[in-house]
Amino acid sequence: MYDVACSDNLEYMAAFDDGSFKLIVTSPPYNLGKSYEKRTILDDYLSDQDATISECVRLLDSQGSICWQVGNFVDNGSIVPLDVVLYPLFAKHDLVLRNRIVWHFGHGLHCAKRLSGRYETINWWTRRGDYTWHLDPIRVPAKYPNKKHFRGPKVGQPSGNPLGKNPSDVWEFPNVKSNHPEKTLHPCQFPVELVERLVLSMTNEGDSVLDPYMGVGTSVIAAVKHGRNGYGCDNVREYVDIATKRIASLIDGSLRTRPMNKPIYDPSLPNGGH
Repeated sequence: MYDVACSDNLEYMAAFDDGSFKLIVTSPPYNLGKSYEKRTILDDYLSDQDATISECVRLLDSQGSICWQVGNFVDNGSIVPLDVVLYPLFAKHDLVLRNRIVWHFGHGLHCAKRLSGRYETINWWTRRGDYTWHLDPIRVPAKYPNKKHFRGPKVGQPSGNPLGKNPSDVWEFPNVKSNHPEKTLHPCQFPVELVERLVLSMTNEGDSVLDPYMGVGTSVIAAVKHGRNGYGCDNVREYVDIATKRIASLIDGSLRTRPMNKPIYDPSLPNGGH
């Protein structure tokens, strides 16, 4: 099941009951004046984020997760890490920051007067106490898969998990640029495989996932692809129309997405296999 709408996110979320969503995952505007946002003073931006975050907390299941993916706000050459200034807006709801995940990507704007930015962060928040978590579906290949214990009672036995290793809190996924199979006209689209990792580890089949800044539907796609219910909204009609078409293509089997755990670079393939 899925539902997408062209709507203000507060109006859209108001229709749902408390605790409706196991995972709320999104990448809000960064207040940079992109085509889909209006740049404002930072205090006004934070006030808008505060209202959205508060509503997300209301909708969060008792064992649910909120994943907020952001980069930097830049003001006259000075950067403001948005996850740092957003931290108090989550913490005041007595949420727990479980991980600050660094998403590293290889391409982006080249800076002339500072180092070129090649990462953003995903802050993973839960309520206190128990929360849904599955490591096995997101394990990655071990660096030394045949490594064995060399001493002790398990000498000679494999020393690692046969399903692979924990992917750690630094994630390497290509960002969605012109040569990416998922590219649409959205200027800041994030990859399906990134959200898939969150969906598989933080929800169960049949759970509901919400993206209150849906863009072209990546989070909804990742949810529906793995047997979850996907919900999302965006206030740009063109993006919602693209999201609707992408979800329909997923359902009929024609949507192209980059597979999870595909190597970022394979020198044996043309253009490295991107």
